[in-house]
Amino acid sequence: MTAASFLKTVKYNCDISDARDNGIYSICTLVLKLRNLYKWENGLEPWQEPDSPVFLDWVAAKEEYWETIQGKPLLQIPINGKNVDPFQLPQINGSLSSDNQVYGAGYGRSMKAVFFIAKVLEDRMVAGCPTLILGEEKARELSSPFAMLQDGVIYIRKEPLRFFFWDQIQEVTPSCKIAMQQALSCYGLIKDGCDLDRKKLIDVFDTIIDQELEIFIYHEVGESQKNSLDSDVLKKTISAFPASPLELVARAVKDILADTHPKGLLGHILAREKKSSLGFYVSFLDGMRKLLCPEIVEASKQFWGNGDWSLVEKARLESRRKNGEIGTKLQDMCSRLDRGESSEEVRVWAEKNVLAPLGLHAPAREERIT
Repeated sequence: MTAASFLKTVKYNCDISDARDNGIYSICTLVLKLRNLYKWENGLEPWQEPDSPVFLDWVAAKEEYWETIQGKPLLQIPINGKNVDPFQLPQINGSLSSDNQVYGAGYGRSMKAVFFIAKVLEDRMVAGCPTLILGEEKARELSSPFAMLQDGVIYIRKEPLRFFFWDQIQEVTPSCKIAMQQALSCYGLIKDGCDLDRKKLIDVFDTIIDQELEIFIYHEVGESQKNSLDSDVLKKTISAFPASPLELVARAVKDILADTHPKGLLGHILAREKKSSLGFYVSFLDGMRKLLCPEIVEASKQFWGNGDWSLVEKARLESRRKNGEIGTKLQDMCSRLDRGESSEEVRVWAEKNVLAPLGLHAPAREERIT
């Protein structure tokens, strides 16, 4: 396997993944991901916006290309005269001739295939988990998750993490604005009480990334621990009910159980009493996770007023208890599928026992996105 053929194959598989599964995103999310992919391909910083006509032409060309490869299979990775499945990480990484380079592969939201090649900046051991901090990337697909746990190894990808942080700071929702302001205040970036010092933000941006890396590492540490909802339950839920409220709930519960584990993200923040990380964490909570852990959101609001960390700890424990109960119900749901109950029977059961108590509902079969 030559470096050129390896890179070409991985890039092609990235394109296949995007061609197959770009439809899992809403229009707004897809545009944001395409914009960041364009920036990455053209070496732009997160705060550098592309020229609109050029960007739109690039998007049109990308979509036309996707149409030509949408139905094609992923390519095997050629190694020493043999073709290797692209998800066989140990075998592929063992064959790489370049030092400080790692190949990654896995599945993200709605089982979208994820591939990347990145430079290894640091190799750490965190809470018993091998942890790779990755820098410059030579290949990536549209979703580019910046934190992954694969075969017991934690990967933190700084390039997509930088884009994520920038977008979150710029587009924070009003309900999370206080938490974000508190986080940014810890870095001296809020002036006149509420205005963001954008120039200073750019100057210290990479310092923030380096200082806040650990919250994402400890999320993955929490994922590696025993929780009431594991990867098998999530995969079965996605397979049976793709792109449905049940998938969204399962993903959110899995994340919250990781974050609220004593060795997870919130445990790490509490042990260090790190205000900036608490602010970023709460401001990054999306709709479903915020719905499922209101105690943490409310405790953080009180914390900014009185600085009482015990309120956050109490909220962590309560959120873990409640989401653990939901995780147990999702386990039961998957057990019903394993016992041979039809997906429709299980859907009806899940609507009553999982979604309805949360104020949610499952779409009718014909309305689901597949």
